[in-house]
Amino acid sequence: MIKTRKMVFLSLLIAQALVLHIVEGMIPVPFITPGAKLGLANIVTVVSLYSFGEIETLVVIIVRLLLASMFGGSISSLLYSIAGALFSFIIMVIIKRIGKDNVTLVGVSAAGSVFHNIGQITMAALIVQNVNISLYLPVLTIAGIGTGFFVGLTSRYTLNHLNKLNATTKLFDDKG
Repeated sequence: MIKTRKMVFLSLLIAQALVLHIVEGMIPVPFITPGAKLGLANIVTVVSLYSFGEIETLVVIIVRLLLASMFGGSISSLLYSIAGALFSFIIMVIIKRIGKDNVTLVGVSAAGSVFHNIGQITMAALIVQNVNISLYLPVLTIAGIGTGFFVGLTSRYTLNHLNKLNATTKLFDDKG
């Protein structure tokens, strides 16, 4: 029963991430940087990372990326998304482990956002075979810090509410 609850909760996280991804595509983002997005689906990634573990979060990320690409993406958008998501995930796990006493959830999220941009720029440089595209990185980094801060704050409030509801702890108790 516990495994079923966990699977259902992870499925709900994936569904929420997909909805946020679709909604985000409808929001006009008035950034100076073309292609910059708010990263709303990353709220679910951060919530998963702090509620479950690294393996479960990686599953949420991969399934979300594959489904989002099937629902309205392309192979190139999948490649950029995978590169960004994996860079982001890896740095968030490292910072969460190493800086657990000194770095807040918001800091972990901001670092993840910056490394998401680094991953996408790296993939773009590989695809177009020109490293000069990395000159766009400082502008994306500034946008990434802002969006990562927003995602981190939203994730923190979401986790606070989930903890009040005991939503994640009830998944694993043996009483049903």
